Amino acid sequence: MAHAEIILTENIPNLGAEADVVKVRPGYARNFLLPTGKAIEATSASVRQINHLKAKRAEREARELTESEELARKIGKLELSFELETGQSGKAFGSVSHKDITDRLIAELKGASLPKHAIVLDRALKESGTHAVEVKLPHQVTASLKVTVKAPVKAVPAAAEEGERRKRRSSQDSEAAE
Repeated sequence: MAHAEIILTENIPNLGAEADVVKVRPGYARNFLLPTGKAIEATSASVRQINHLKAKRAEREARELTESEELARKIGKLELSFELETGQSGKAFGSVSHKDITDRLIAELKGASLPKHAIVLDRALKESGTHAVEVKLPHQVTASLKVTVKAPVKAVPAAAEEGERRKRRSSQDSEAAE
């Protein structure tokens, strides 16, 4: 099978970045990459364009790196707080998943985009307390986010408290009668 040698003009997932010289199937090059402007044929004249594309790529990567580092600084300053309902024994109902953290983080950062699997959790958070959660950003930049999970403070109504006292008295009375 013959392959066509082309120069990419933009990032294409699972193929390469701009200014990369790659070999692809001729049909893919002829029917998709070349007509859409995502690539140019690798000829002696186009090889000279590589320098321009490499400069453009370096500029874009530098900009993305600074954006990732700035986002990491913002994330490092944040502390997210979640409340989980608990039963009488103190066991939590539900958990805080990476989706919950991602949604709250995007809301706090006012719409900043995060990669789909940016939040790194071994398992969902079920225990109350403060947890350090790792956030992976593009260009191998990581940030540490503080996530606090706590149980809501419930005020016991006076009527419920009185009902508990009556139950205890009646159970003590029935034990004494036996």
